[in-house]
Amino acid sequence: MQGNEARVLLGFPSNSTPTPSQIKAAYRRKVWESHPDLFPLHKKSYAESKFKAISEAYASLLSGARGEGSSSATYSRVVRTGMPRAPGGGITNRNLIRIPFIFIILGTVGLGGLNASRAYKKQKETYPSHNPFLP
Repeated sequence: MQGNEARVLLGFPSNSTPTPSQIKAAYRRKVWESHPDLFPLHKKSYAESKFKAISEAYASLLSGARGEGSSSATYSRVVRTGMPRAPGGGITNRNLIRIPFIFIILGTVGLGGLNASRAYKKQKETYPSHNPFLP
């Protein structure tokens, strides 16, 4: 898809150079207007084709694929790498937090299963079943 066509499809003038945030906002607005799930069954195929065209226009504008007569601006994405690790390594806070939860889960499963089987046996003794197909 050419840049001019993509800009017009997202609602920008054909000779404009929108920023990535403007492109994203226009894409979200157009998606809400043309999402196929919002249309009745007989109009769904038209909405799907329009939705695909809008998605293609969004991808082409963000990737920097520009048509004729526009500036050759490139957009880059910021990659988040997270917090730097502390020197020394060893056991991390994540492991210190994870260990008690493992004990809680294992204890709950073990004791809960024990109580459930006890209650089942007690009820079976109190109310015996005369149906041979029930336990």
